[in-house]
Amino acid sequence: MTLDGSLETAADGTRDAVMLVFTVTNTGDEAVDLQFSDACKAEFVLEDDEGAEVWRFTEGRMFAQVLSSETIAPGEEATYEAEWSDPVPGEYTAVAELRAQSARCEARTSVSVPS
Repeated sequence: MTLDGSLETAADGTRDAVMLVFTVTNTGDEAVDLQFSDACKAEFVLEDDEGAEVWRFTEGRMFAQVLSSETIAPGEEATYEAEWSDPVPGEYTAVAELRAQSARCEARTSVSVPS
């Protein structure tokens, strides 16, 4: 099983939000079955330049407790999105992590929130 992740971010000063798009690609030769224990399939975190957590997508949120699965065929991808509303201006590292029970995939990127 080979999963590669990429993370794209965009700070939009007119909307006062940072969009995060996490893409998980199956680069292997066989399909990958992902099993999830709730409705949240990916976690998103913003860290400051010292590595301290500034924002977490799941913080203060509740997700339906429902078992689900998703299959990613070879060469295919799955995309998960989040939005950081009302961000604080600054330089951050965005981290996305797949929350599947039997598969690991993570991606990081820098994001700048203008003042």
